[in-house]
Amino acid sequence: MKTIYKQTAGLAGALTLAVGAVSLTANNAVAGGHSSEMEKCFGVSEAGKNDCAAGPGTTCSGSSVVDYQGNAWKLVPKGTCESIELPGDRKGSLTALDRDLP
Repeated sequence: MKTIYKQTAGLAGALTLAVGAVSLTANNAVAGGHSSEMEKCFGVSEAGKNDCAAGPGTTCSGSSVVDYQGNAWKLVPKGTCESIELPGDRKGSLTALDRDLP
């Protein structure tokens, strides 16, 4: 009888891990993963409208406190980031910036 319980527990554990891995992969793709059609663009979001954590002053989506905060990113169509023009001669960047930090 103990063998059946061990087999059932092992199968349940494996199923839980598999479901968790699929869920994590799906969440990563939707919430800022690296879709081949989108890219992270730093310094282009308005305060409170960033997509996720980037550095000091951000914890996750919607947590930036400064417009165009250099270490906060937003997903944009691939190939458009560095051409986004913003007030004050700012532009988007594919890497975190040291400007406009809280």
